[in-house]
Formats: sequence, C-alpha cells, structure tokens
Amino acid sequence: MSAHCMLTGARPGFGNRISHSHRRTSRRFDPNIQPKRYWLPSESRYVRLRLSTTGIKTVDAIGVEAAVARIRARGVKV
Repeated sequence: MSAHCMLTGARPGFGNRISHSHRRTSRRFDPNIQPKRYWLPSESRYVRLRLSTTGIKTVDAIGVEAAVARIRARGVKV
C-alpha cells in the first residue's frame, strides 16, 4: 500500500538518519495516512478514502462532495 493522500497528494519525503557518530543513513518521512469512510449523498453510497490528517481537515472544511470532485479531477478513481 503506497503512503499517499488521495486528496492532497502528500507522499513520503526522504532524508537522512544521523547517528551520534554523525553517520548518515537513508530514511523515509511518511505522511500520517488514515483510512476514512464518508457518505456521498449524490451517489447514495459510502466512499472509502485514504487521507492524510491534513486531507481530513480539508474535507471537513469544503465538504465531501467538493473533496471527491477534486480527487476525481486528479484522475484518481473513487
């Protein structure tokens, strides 16, 4: 399962772990992805979305209909 948000498009960032001796090794900064189920009144069904916590706040602000429209505009199947 890829760690990316369906709404905001947030993906893992990459960087370095730095040890006490200052050795650098690769690491990932994963976004906080949560599975969420929303009722979509226009289609009379539930939709399951994988959203970052920022994406969940965006859905709360703009509404689920507008959020699903944005997701579909990005070319993601809902």
